[in-house]
Amino acid sequence: MSEVTVKDEKELGEALKNGADYIIVEGDLANKVIRIKASGNVAWVIAIGAIAVVAVAMIASIPTGGTSGVVGVAALAPAVAVLGSGPAMAAVLIAVAGGGVGVLNSLRGYSLEKISAGRVILRK
Repeated sequence: MSEVTVKDEKELGEALKNGADYIIVEGDLANKVIRIKASGNVAWVIAIGAIAVVAVAMIASIPTGGTSGVVGVAALAPAVAVLGSGPAMAAVLIAVAGGGVGVLNSLRGYSLEKISAGRVILRK
């Protein structure tokens, strides 16, 4: 059973990509994760489509110096409408760090236990 503590989107994306069994999320990211997990199935489908467009654009912009990522951010509006701006951007950064939106779908498969305002535990 693997356990990891994360404090930012990059660390969470990597933990999800690596399939950690037990992830402790600390800081402001904990509240964003709660919001991402709280979205319903229909809302999630809308949000994930927008997040996928932006994440792909950001991943593609790395070799081009960032121009593709700027264009893709406009596509984030549906995700912002569903999740809010902070959680939507967090979801994009988690997806980029994890190599794609698949890590966000795996996040939705974890159970969430709220420990405090700034700390949650994700369990497979």
